[in-house]
Formats: sequence, structure tokens, C-alpha cells
Amino acid sequence: MTTRISLNRLRFHAFHGVMEQERRVGNDFEVSLTVDYPFEKALTSDDLDHTLNYALLYDVIAAEMQQPSKLLEHVAGRIIRAVKAQFPLVKGGTISVAKLTPPIKGQMESIAVTVEF
Repeated sequence: MTTRISLNRLRFHAFHGVMEQERRVGNDFEVSLTVDYPFEKALTSDDLDHTLNYALLYDVIAAEMQQPSKLLEHVAGRIIRAVKAQFPLVKGGTISVAKLTPPIKGQMESIAVTVEF
């Protein structure tokens, strides 16, 4: 059995970007994270101790989003490392970090990096 926990489309205002203006004014970002986590016991126990507390997982993501980086790739890597350090039972997952209004010409919903780990 594979068990996963997903936090979808979390919104943050943060200061990631290569351009000076992005680091000064900030931008809106969206993070989605799915982690493989062994919560099989929670399927029958209804006990928070048998799963990953997603409020704590959110706090880890939020803390990393507040640390400025030039690259979205770096943000994703920092979040992955922090999640694995805080929750050693995480066996892998997928993260997507999207910049909602990138400073490039053209109309788009967002730009994003996605990492499977």
C-alpha cells in the first residue's frame, strides 16, 4: 500500500527572484507538496500520532518560503531538505513551486519548477 499526504496550492508572498526588484517588492507564489508517508495505522486508529501532522508540514514550507532565493529550484531543494529533516519517515514525494506573476513578457498563469524526490 502506498500512502501520501498532499498540501495543494499553498499561497505565499515571498522575495525570490534573480532581478533586484523581485527581491525588493516580492511576488506571489504557489507551492504544492505531496509526500509519501507511512500512515497505514491512521487508517484504522483515528490517532494523529499515526500520521504526519499537515499543519506542521505547512509550517516547514512557510518557513522556507520566507528565506529569499534567486532560483525556484533552490527554494524547492530547501523545502525538500527541511521536510526530510523534520519528518524522517518521508520516503519521497513531489514538490512544485510556481511564481504567479513572473517578470517576463507574455500572458501566463505561472511558471513553475517540479521535483520528484
